[in-house]
Amino acid sequence: MRFAAITGTGSHLPPIRVHNDDLRARFPELPEFVGKMEASTGITCRYYAEPGQATSDLALPAARQALERAGKRPEDVDLILLGTDSPDYITPSTSVVLQHKLGAKNAGTFDVGCACASFPTALATGAGFIATNPHIRTVLVVGVYMMHALCDPKDPMIFFYGDGAGAAVLEPSDRPGFIHSALQADGAYAKHWGIYSGGTVEPASPESIAAGRTTVKLVERYPPEINHEGWPRLTRRLAAEAGFSLDEVDLYVFTQVRKPSIEHVMAELGQPMSKTHTIMEAWGYTGSACIPMAFHDARERGRVKSGDLVVFVGSGVGYNQAAAAFRMA
Repeated sequence: MRFAAITGTGSHLPPIRVHNDDLRARFPELPEFVGKMEASTGITCRYYAEPGQATSDLALPAARQALERAGKRPEDVDLILLGTDSPDYITPSTSVVLQHKLGAKNAGTFDVGCACASFPTALATGAGFIATNPHIRTVLVVGVYMMHALCDPKDPMIFFYGDGAGAAVLEPSDRPGFIHSALQADGAYAKHWGIYSGGTVEPASPESIAAGRTTVKLVERYPPEINHEGWPRLTRRLAAEAGFSLDEVDLYVFTQVRKPSIEHVMAELGQPMSKTHTIMEAWGYTGSACIPMAFHDARERGRVKSGDLVVFVGSGVGYNQAAAAFRMA
């Protein structure tokens, strides 16, 4: 059998640092909002791309680093899977733009569009390609986020959005590697948080632009219970279907939107916080990129070793949730 193993990771944090104090100065009428958000999320800072950069520009250095760590060249890549909900364009896909910028001339590509659940979804998809197609030997999986560019700068919800990118290289192995994945969704929440003009429901128009409907909006409260209940349910299902216990997991990596949510879920799972890793405190909420960025940072800090069992759990608006389990090579 052919399994998919993670052989390299990469990350990119852009250069413009935006501290919560900068937001307090921007929204002097809402100092209590910034303070409340800081307390409820753990976020103190985030980073923005430079003017003129696009989402694919953030993905490029993360992809290059992951390939370098895996000992691969761009021309070795057979498939690029890119997860984002802040694409360069509605069409063409951002993955094909990255393919050209990277020089991955032999790679096919497609985007994975389930918001911040995209990275574990793409990992499982890439593992499936490797397991079933002997001609695919190198898969590049990228998560990237640049939502601040699609937010009204006068909207205080810009508090959440940090830019960044993370990537992983998958290669065949004769042993896991990839173990299992699980997904769940509830489209009843599709109207809660999103960008609602610019697609086929409402093509962009002068009126929709003037009304702010081409920018990302929180329309209705997105209940934290979705993650507090959904993440444990999905994680337990993943473990039960794959045949491992929660105690066997060496590292849990969750979507980095609220640190108290991760604390709540780890307690619900009966696991210590020492078995997870967080980055949102210093880097903000980096959406589709946050799981690979957190995983890469954990690896860089020596928190991941060969043989470790790692569980990735992602959650995105819509809502979509996805989990994937890997044994480290």
